[in-house]
Amino acid sequence: MISRVADHGFWLGRYVERAESTARLLSTTRSLALDGELEPAACWRPVVVVAGEEQGYAARTAGDLAAWDDGDRVEAFLATDAEVPASIVRSIAAARDNARSIREVVSLEAWESLNELYLWSRGDAARAEFAERRFGYYRHVREATQLVLGLMRSTMLHDEPLDFIWLGVMLERVSQTARILDVQHHAYTSLTSRHEVVETSLWLSLLRSLSGFEPFMKQCRGRVDAEAVARFLIREDRFPRAIAYCVHAAYQRLAAIRPPDADDRPGGASLARLHALDALIAGGDGELRGAAVHALLTHVVDEIHAVCESLGKELLGYG
Repeated sequence: MISRVADHGFWLGRYVERAESTARLLSTTRSLALDGELEPAACWRPVVVVAGEEQGYAARTAGDLAAWDDGDRVEAFLATDAEVPASIVRSIAAARDNARSIREVVSLEAWESLNELYLWSRGDAARAEFAERRFGYYRHVREATQLVLGLMRSTMLHDEPLDFIWLGVMLERVSQTARILDVQHHAYTSLTSRHEVVETSLWLSLLRSLSGFEPFMKQCRGRVDAEAVARFLIREDRFPRAIAYCVHAAYQRLAAIRPPDADDRPGGASLARLHALDALIAGGDGELRGAAVHALLTHVVDEIHAVCESLGKELLGYG
């Protein structure tokens, strides 16, 4: 398979997953801001940090400190602003551009669903829903992106193009989970004064932002606290958004593309790095508290970034 197809497939998967993750994070943060007992900036600043747009938001708001308290402004910035690289509409447009570039491998049903989402996101219906029914807007994005991912898995050949698409999905999901958990875990554990009910609501909100509330409650017993949530989102290898599951799934996809015993084929450095991260997460049995959580998650984010850079050089034709 030529590197052009691999590259577009990889980024198609990443952008679809990014749009879905951003919509879910904004929706749960909006609920937290309405129901929790946090200062507005404590709710909304972490969302901008997770998106990697802290400097961009500060520049857009001309350094206005009050802008960090304005949830509507943050939501518009990360949802409907087409000039923001991490926004929902920008991610959807980028996903569509990548899919259009490889129409020869993307199934008709998946393409039509993604194109419909793109047209909706740029139309009056989406603008009206964002203005009047904010949760409905986020739900539409989540459902539409999940439909696209499901259609690609159920209507495309399970060969190398789909492997690259799903490799992109899993690596993006690892990065999103690690960033969300790291930023929110630090923000919540740094609060100086917390009532137990409020603290529990914060951890449940974090789980909901990663669609992990129901699986966590089915799996875990007892008090919902920082260590239990961190352990579940990092090491639960049966939950599809946990770091352990996603890293292992990404390794399996890359191993299908570039088998471990194929010493003469490119991709070996990327595969080895991903395998080492998979072994680290799967073999971890230490305490997950405070600085240990931050150190591990920082390592995960750095390694995923390094793997993506290595993939670009070895398999995606970046030179």
